[in-house]
Amino acid sequence: MAITRRRFLAASVCAAAGSALYAGEIERHWIEFTQREVYLPGLPEAFDGFRVVQLSDIHLDEFTEPSFLQKAVGRINAINPDAVFLTGDFITLSPLAKVVLKGVAEQCAGILGHLQCPRRYACLGNHDFLAGGAMVTDALATCGIPVLRNSCVAIERDGARFWLAGVEDPLQGQPDPEAAIPASIRNLPGEPVVLLCHGPDYVDTLLKKPAGQSVSLMLSGHTHGGQIRLPLIGPLILPPFGKKYVQGWFRFGNLQLHVNRGIGTVDLPLRLNCPPEISVMTLRVQSTSSQQS
Repeated sequence: MAITRRRFLAASVCAAAGSALYAGEIERHWIEFTQREVYLPGLPEAFDGFRVVQLSDIHLDEFTEPSFLQKAVGRINAINPDAVFLTGDFITLSPLAKVVLKGVAEQCAGILGHLQCPRRYACLGNHDFLAGGAMVTDALATCGIPVLRNSCVAIERDGARFWLAGVEDPLQGQPDPEAAIPASIRNLPGEPVVLLCHGPDYVDTLLKKPAGQSVSLMLSGHTHGGQIRLPLIGPLILPPFGKKYVQGWFRFGNLQLHVNRGIGTVDLPLRLNCPPEISVMTLRVQSTSSQQS
């Protein structure tokens, strides 16, 4: 059968429609659980095998349905982690009135409140600050999820501890790692520091600061992994503070950075070659023979 211009255009339209349907309804709801053993220098033996889940960029409820977040929470509960760290953008800035956004923030926090893990901590993202940082912070805190805004907390187990710090979003907030990681907790033997920071590219600034030298692991989101990634081209659009370190793992001497793809979307309810991600990290004691790819 000869391929006419009309048939070619019809086939192209069908292919585009099929791709949009896949990206909008199938891949956008297909959560990939990525798993990795993370060796941290100075991690106490009590934390060897400690499982951390990272959940990021929910963006309720512009395109992320509450039922989808409920599904994610259920799947996290099923693996029974020791801690859940949430790295920002719980809601999406939109033209909706503040009172409506407040309800969305409370709904998101209410669903996250069903996480059965007792150790639940968060940092804020740029959308959270634009919509109302205090509002999102209050909603999460009310549901038992403290937000670390240039502050830290000790994560304790069997008489040992590591430090969890969080900085404000580098795009819309005022990150202060010197306040988040005070000199009194830096480089303590057997007490490594894990940092929550929404924007991954802030790592370049962090490493130039005294506090940054004490961070062993930084967890970020923000980029959505690019959200739409085309073969041979890669991600179409990346946000400020998310253009350099887009997804996955990076190492800077003793500091490891993980960039989570998140589970939500912005601008378009589409994901292509970039499914939603929930990260599961098993912390391990680093010995002289430990190596990590």
